[in-house]
Formats: sequence, structure tokens, C-alpha cells
Amino acid sequence: MLALATPPPTAPPAAAAALLDGMPHAAWLVALQGQTVVAANAAAGALFGLPARSLQGQTATALVVSPEDLAWWDAAAGGDAGRLESDTVVLTADGRALHVRRSIGLVTVADGPAAHALVVLCDRSAEHAAEVERESLLAELQATLEATADGILVTDLGGRVRAFNRRCGEIWGLPQELLQRNDGDALLDWMARRVLPPLQGPDYAARLNALLRAPLASATDRLELVSGQVLERVTRPWFGGGGPQGRVWSFRDLTERVAAQERIQALTLHDALTGLPNRRRLAECVAEAAADARRAGAGFALLFIDLDRFRQINDSLGQEIGDRVLQDVALRIQGCLRADDQLARLGGDQFALLLRPADAAAAEATARRVLKVVAQPCSLDGAQFTLTCSIGMALAPSQGTEMDDLLRHAEAAMRSVKSAGRAHYRLHQARAEGDRRSRMKLDHAMRQALVSGRFRLQYQPQVTLAQGQVVGAEALLRWRDPELGEVPPARFIPVAEESGFIVAIGDWVLSQAVRQAALWQQRGHALPVAVNVSALQFQQPQFVDRVAGVLAVSGLPPHLLELELTETILVHDADEALQRLHALKRLGVRLAIDDFGTGYSSLAYLKRFPIGKLKIDRSFIDGLPGDDSDAGIVRAILQMARALGMKCIAEGVETEGQRQFLQAEGCEEFQGFLYAPALDPLSFEQRLAQADLRPPPPPRIRLVRP
Repeated sequence: MLALATPPPTAPPAAAAALLDGMPHAAWLVALQGQTVVAANAAAGALFGLPARSLQGQTATALVVSPEDLAWWDAAAGGDAGRLESDTVVLTADGRALHVRRSIGLVTVADGPAAHALVVLCDRSAEHAAEVERESLLAELQATLEATADGILVTDLGGRVRAFNRRCGEIWGLPQELLQRNDGDALLDWMARRVLPPLQGPDYAARLNALLRAPLASATDRLELVSGQVLERVTRPWFGGGGPQGRVWSFRDLTERVAAQERIQALTLHDALTGLPNRRRLAECVAEAAADARRAGAGFALLFIDLDRFRQINDSLGQEIGDRVLQDVALRIQGCLRADDQLARLGGDQFALLLRPADAAAAEATARRVLKVVAQPCSLDGAQFTLTCSIGMALAPSQGTEMDDLLRHAEAAMRSVKSAGRAHYRLHQARAEGDRRSRMKLDHAMRQALVSGRFRLQYQPQVTLAQGQVVGAEALLRWRDPELGEVPPARFIPVAEESGFIVAIGDWVLSQAVRQAALWQQRGHALPVAVNVSALQFQQPQFVDRVAGVLAVSGLPPHLLELELTETILVHDADEALQRLHALKRLGVRLAIDDFGTGYSSLAYLKRFPIGKLKIDRSFIDGLPGDDSDAGIVRAILQMARALGMKCIAEGVETEGQRQFLQAEGCEEFQGFLYAPALDPLSFEQRLAQADLRPPPPPRIRLVRP
């Protein structure tokens, strides 16, 4: 703060005062003798916020106090002062600090000694604020550049380095000494030698141009370094001052990302367990093989390899051992292949093998080698076992060139090997493919038939041999399709059993037959109705409940329902079958064995089961009475039935001779064209009415063999 009580000194010359008033900046005149202000202009007063006259009489060091000023006035007192010009800070009357540029010089008149000094102050507060702001922005920019994960490099129009951050040096592996030197030329030289291929040669400009290609617009590309790093290089033009000033380059290290992408790509194309190509990669290889085959006119083959009974390995030894077995099998198969052959894992215990080029002979030779190496004994963690595999083969281009088609054909051939006993190979046959397509079409049509109500039931009378009286009926399924026409059961029932749709069909037949039997009973015809039950339907957990429910809804007495079972039911989990049969017997349902003698009959099972009737298959009836073999089989079945306390019914009886033979041998019942074919419900009921009007036949005399 300025002191105002100092008395004014002697007034300066008038010329000096006029000079001060004409100066644009703050200025005052100091008498060297006493170092007091003798004159000040209005600008000086405005600078300090005081009247200009109040500055007169102040000491020079009271207005501007800094070490430089104190030193200068001390030197001036000793007669040894030069010119002082620098930036400093002054305080205004209200305590504000102003940044000024201060200039002090001696004032001489003619050649006499200097008696005064002129002090001039230029207010640079706005300039200083701008500098502070600029420095702050630069500091923020520098901090930002140093904090970024990218390396930043700035070059001028001539390609000279203007700035770079520390991350740039780290990405390029710049030695610490070069970082400390901050040498742009050395940095560019280092970078030129680090890229692949290294940019060498005496022409620095050419190397620089190759390293920092500078298109007019922005650009992004990649660089690979000798260290194995992969860098993304991005460049942007740097504009300033109304035009281009240079370029800004950023370098990002993509090494880990590229490695991760490569790993991901490898996983998408390869099996994680075995490292083999997967289905997706196999498709690419097949497409390449197809293209090569078109150019060269050569074929190739695709083999579908499925390990036999591999599930036993997982179930008995555990999945970890199973995985090791798969890895071992992959190595074995790879060891017997040619250089251009490609093995892939499709999943589970299934592999595919692409052979190119190859014909049928080459495919078969390879299949034999694979069978041999897979069948070599295995020993893992003390467990010793032997594996086998089944192989299906498809040839291209005769059997297709798309992977899906070839795999489908090869897999179908493999399944044929499985059904024929496994551990072998087979080439796809077009006829078998046609059969499969036909079965698929039939399966679809069959499912639509059930929904659309195209199935119907017919009933074949079951007649006593002794009196010719109708004592029952067998419900037989019939199907007429709008496109396929009348489809015989022998054609669609096997397809239904294979697909499992036989369960739904069987449920429909059961409910329809029971409902029809209940209607006949209400009309005075209490006849048992026989319904065929498939093995798959019988094995359903809720089968007994299903039968009980159908009987309850219809009101049919249980003894008027007879279930005809196949012999395979009796040998598949015999204990469970026995429990289920006894449960049905407790319901009051009759039980019979259909097509007896054609399956795997077991007297040990048969005598334990609550079976009331055996049905002799038509294949043994056809040759009667002349065929001795058929006659002997029929006699044996009848004798066994009598020993077990069961009735017998013969199916497919078409001649009087067959009927007479069966009656003579003691068979109780028959059904067949000799009496009537399968009839629709109305025709069957009419046949019953006609039979009731006829007088009973005379008793027949049964011949007993001695």
C-alpha cells in the first residue's frame, strides 16, 4: 500500500512533465537524489487506483518492490545502474496484484550527469491470465496424453517430431535414454528399424515416408513389429493458424486382442477336447475339396466314424477316462492318415474323415486302417479294454458335394453297419436312402392321419371250432390315405414302432375298441374284444392306469377286454413285466400271447405269467394239413397250452382242411377268411344278428388220437 503523507519534492522541468502525460503507459520520474517520485502521469495513477499527484513524493521502492528493483536502485545510488526491463508484480491501492512489464532507465540531459530515472509500467494482466490459461490447458493436455493407453506422436509438415507421450515410447520399446533425450530423429530412426520389414537404408527421408505415410484424409491400418507386437496406426491431420500444420499419429497395442481373437477363432473352428477341426471347419474343408474336385475332375470321400458302445466307457470308468479315450482315438486315427486327409470331431464319440482325392477303393482302404488302429487294446489307469468303431462312407461328387448331404449319407451307412453287428464299414447306397425318405414320408402322413381321423377299426370274428359260434372279435387297424391309398398295417406299423408313434396309435385303438365293445354290450352282444398291444406301449409307466381309465370311462366290464401281447414283452425286464401283467389281471382284463412261436418263447417265463390264451401265428397254419413241419409245430403248441391250462386260437384259417385239422387236434377257437374277414362295426353287428337267428349246429365229434 502507498504512503500518502510524504511531502512533494521539487517540481521537475516542465518538458519532463509534458512528456510523461503524453505516454500511453503508466510512467513516473524519480529523482536519483533521494530516490523519490517527482512526477507521474495519469496512467500511473489509474494503474494504482490513486490520483496521479498522490504518487509524487513516494520513494521508488515503495511503488515497485522486488529484489530486482531494490538491487537496481542500490546500483543507481552508487552510480552504476544500467537498464532494467523484466516482468514483475505491483499492488494497487485496493490490494490487487497486477502483472506488469516494468522498464527503468536513467534520464540524461545534454551531456550532464543523470539526475532522474524514468519508470514505465505496461499492464499485462490480461496477457498473463491468457498465459496461465494456456499453461493450464497445456498441462491438462499433457496429463491427458500421458494418461491415455495409446501412444501419441505429433509431426509437423516436414515429418519432424514435435511431441510424443511416454506411452508411445513404451509401445515402441524406446530405450530409457532416448526417452530422456527427447530426440525426435532418434525416435523415428528407432521406429523405422522396429517395423516389419525393417526400414533400412541411408535415405532417411524415404524411411520416414514409409513409416509415416500421410494421406490427406484420416486413415487407420496395422503395423507388425519385429517383437511380434501388432499395432493399430491411426492418423489425423493437424490444423491450426488457418491451415495444415502437420499430423497426429496414435498407436494402439493390439497384440493381446489379436491373440485373443485368434484363440476365439481357433475355438470356433476346433474341438476343445481333441484339438481337431469341428463341424464348422469341416464344412469349410468340404467346400474347398468340392471346389478342387470341380477344377481337377477328381472325387473325394467323407467317412462317418462312430465308436461302438462308447457309453459303457463313460458309465463304468467315468467321463474323465472317456475324454482321454477320445483324445487317444483321435491320435490313433490321425496316425494312419495321409498328409491331405482331414479328421474332425463332430461331437460325442463321432468323428468325420475327409479324404481327398479318393474313390471307393481308397475310402475302403482307409476305413480298414481306421478299424485296425481303433481296435488296438487300450490301457488307462489300470483299466484294460478294446474299442471298435462303425464307419459309413459317402463319395463325392456322385453322392453330393455339400457337407450336410455327404454326412447324412455317411451316417446312414454307419447306422446300417450298427444294425448289422458293428465294427465294420459300409458305403452309402442310394436305394437305402430312398427307403429312408419313403419311411419319413410315411411317418409324417401317419401322424397327420391320427389328427385328421383317417384311421378306422375293423373287427374280425373269433369263432369256436366245435360249434362255429362267434365268441369274440379282434380289433384291426386300417388306414386309407388321400395320397397313398389303402396302406396295409404291415407297412406302417413297423414305421410307427421305430419312431415311437405306436404308443399314440395304440392308445387310440384301445379307446376306440373299448368304446365299441361297450356299445355292443348295451345292444345285447357281450363279446370280448381283443386289442393288440405293442412292446413299447406296454412298457409305458402309466399303461395299466391308462387301461383302467379307458374301462372306467366306457363302462365296459374288464373281462370283455382282451390284450394281445407279443412274446418280446415277456423277455424284456421279466420282473417288471410280471408285475404289470398281474396288475392287469387284477383289473379283470384277459391276457393273450399274439403270434406265438415266432418270437423268443420261454416256458420258464410263460408258466409264471397270468396268460389265458395263446394265438397260433398264421405262418404255421398256412401249410396245414399237408405240411408235416407245420403240423408238428401246431400239435406241440396245443399240447403245451393244455399243459399250462391255456386256450388256443388259430389265426389265418382260410380252408376247411385247416379248420378240420385244428378241431381234430383240440384247438378251441379260430379266426380267418374261412368264416369272415375283418368287418366294419355295422357289418360285424349284422353278422352277429344273423348268427343269433340260425339254429345251433349239431354237436361235432372230436377225434382223439390213440
